Amino acid sequence: MSVIRVQQIVIKLKLFNIVMIHKQDKKSFRYQLETFRFAFDGLKWFFSSEIKSRIHGICALAAIILGILLNISLSQWMMITVAIGIVFITEILNTAIELMVDLVEKEQNTLAGRIKDLAASAVLIAAVAALAIGIIVFVPKLIELLSGI
Repeated sequence: MSVIRVQQIVIKLKLFNIVMIHKQDKKSFRYQLETFRFAFDGLKWFFSSEIKSRIHGICALAAIILGILLNISLSQWMMITVAIGIVFITEILNTAIELMVDLVEKEQNTLAGRIKDLAASAVLIAAVAALAIGIIVFVPKLIELLSGI
């Protein structure tokens, strides 16, 4: 059995579990815990299976370390935090869309490809915006630091 087939089966089982959870009382504490577990399972899968998650993680860690070293302001931290969050959110949504398209459409399909391209373009826009925020926040601080040497 191929890895892709196993992943498809796992996705179908998780979708089944989600349906079963939704049949429970949505106000119950157990239901709330289960939904958090699904979210953490998704994050665990994302970070262990997607190489792009590690690339974004390295960039986010670099931005955090640079922010600490350059002692950026609270408002700058807010911009960096939002930028990191938006990149991860769009990458996770892109991955979910790609998996869903692959699950629904087994054959090569122009429309399926266009859907995947659009989802990937959202990540690209988020990453470029995050880069712009990084430049706006870090370049003046780096220039200030280097001019003092």
